[in-house]
Amino acid sequence: MWTHRSWSGRFLPHPLPAHERLRAYAGWCDAVEGNTTFYATPARETVASWAEQTGPAFRFLPKLPKAVTHEHRLTGGEAELRAFLHAMEPLGPRADALWVQLPGSFGPGDVPDLDRFLRTLPDTHRYAVEVRHPAFFTEPGAVRALEATLHRHGAEWVPFDTTAFFRTPPTSDAEREAWTRKPRLPLRTRALTDRPIVRYLGRDDPARTVEGWQPWLDVVTGWLREGRSPTVFVHTPDNADAPELARRFHDQVRERVPGLAPLPEPEPVGPATLF
Repeated sequence: MWTHRSWSGRFLPHPLPAHERLRAYAGWCDAVEGNTTFYATPARETVASWAEQTGPAFRFLPKLPKAVTHEHRLTGGEAELRAFLHAMEPLGPRADALWVQLPGSFGPGDVPDLDRFLRTLPDTHRYAVEVRHPAFFTEPGAVRALEATLHRHGAEWVPFDTTAFFRTPPTSDAEREAWTRKPRLPLRTRALTDRPIVRYLGRDDPARTVEGWQPWLDVVTGWLREGRSPTVFVHTPDNADAPELARRFHDQVRERVPGLAPLPEPEPVGPATLF
């Protein structure tokens, strides 16, 4: 995500070599979703370069390969999983959690497979699970079964909040594309561990994105006051302003929790001058 084309020259200096873009992104935000690892496991040397470009407090949340979660549905793919775990090792503690994103067809009847899968994973990592089957949000028995499984393994449940996005019809090409692809699920705000994770999808209009995240300010503030350490990812369909919006969310939380540490100061993006 730190190579987003629309950020070049706005949030990241331009031109900037590929191997320096993560370092520049880390001046804006102190965490990143590892979405690309869902599609292909990078070389271990590439992951080592990620660690070199970030400080020890930076948080990576890489997703397990879709070959494991979607194609084998957690009941196979041992070779792909081993390769992924080997590749992620250079991140060390920067790998805040390994992300198990499951397909929308993975329902309550599949929870035993998730339980067995989590039992086989090394305890050197924390794990976070994202589900998209509607029953996990509407059927109390399904919710209890999934929460019990996650509790047993110390894993977090990652909510993907699209409620603000789906509140009104799309108004841009990026929103229309997201309208057909993103999950439409009820809001969930319950944390299971001391390090909850949230994905929030707003709109391409920044004002509407800010309006939609207002309930999360209360939730995240409450978590911080309870001693939890949440990670919040702010998305929009085009993600053009995502770094700035993430910092705005963080600033609004800091207004309520003044003891929260500020985000790092990004490096200047404008052209160099003689004076």
